Amino acid sequence: MLKFLARRFVNYLILVFIATSLAYLLGSITLHPEHFYQGRNPPLPAATIKANLALHNADPSTPIWGRYGHWLKGVVRGDFGVAIRGTEPVRTEIGRRVGVSLRLLIIGSILGAIIGVLVGVFGAVRQRKLFDSSSTVVSYILLAMPTVVIIILVQTVFYRINVASGHVTFPLVNEYDSNLSGFAYWSDRLRRLVPPTVALVLFGASFYSRYQRSAMLDVLGSDFLRTARAKGLTKRQALFKHGVRTALIPMTTFFAYSFGLLLTGALFTERLFNWYGMGSYLIESIQNNDVNAVSAVTCFTAVLVLISGMLSDVLYAALDPRVRTS
Repeated sequence: MLKFLARRFVNYLILVFIATSLAYLLGSITLHPEHFYQGRNPPLPAATIKANLALHNADPSTPIWGRYGHWLKGVVRGDFGVAIRGTEPVRTEIGRRVGVSLRLLIIGSILGAIIGVLVGVFGAVRQRKLFDSSSTVVSYILLAMPTVVIIILVQTVFYRINVASGHVTFPLVNEYDSNLSGFAYWSDRLRRLVPPTVALVLFGASFYSRYQRSAMLDVLGSDFLRTARAKGLTKRQALFKHGVRTALIPMTTFFAYSFGLLLTGALFTERLFNWYGMGSYLIESIQNNDVNAVSAVTCFTAVLVLISGMLSDVLYAALDPRVRTS
């Protein structure tokens, strides 16, 4: 088992290196950091622009492989360079942003996965009955809607709740109010967390429920469930002791990788609720032609996929004894 995990870890490290290097090279080819300094009023002297580009290792007169080598030496030391908007290291900005994204996404992802699994399991058990039909219709409606529309619907619902209650029970923008302190501050932060979390739960639950329902339907007609019933287990005992566990095995990889990509993928959620997390930082970095920041966000995402992949392998081994003994 340890040998299997070690081999997988080395494979993931190689993929992280390839993904991050490709992001830097593609960013250096397609992005133009000099545009960030051009068109200013008053115009910046050419010497100042060249000095700034040199500071960010983005001088186009330097060959791209020379810039890549300089950047790679810094990455080995944990230095992703300087952000294009000033003299602050990229890793400092990422350190601030990642906490915002984690606070926003962890609860929504976990709740979405739990609700999606439960809906999928009960939909499969009650196939073609009222619960299955209604959950299928709702899931497909949510999957067919653009993300922006779902977020606006969630905001509209909470706006109506605020109007009905007579005060702002659930603020719809920003992570916190800096004018508050003590209990009022934490209460305000918790209430601001509710609307974006509901939006993320709707996204996750609609996806996971469809996958879980299909996996569960495959298991319900299997021989081992009939054998479990023949040994004296009730339908519920056989279902939850053997059926759900088996149906969760193919879902572990999907759960793990979904969370890894969600951290930088929730662009619209962060933007429309005005949270300054990693997704928002990625958009700003592309708009600013910031090669260092785009490469760092890509590396961060690749590391998350690495962690997600390792977590998926461990869960897979926990659920399937054949992996542990192979």
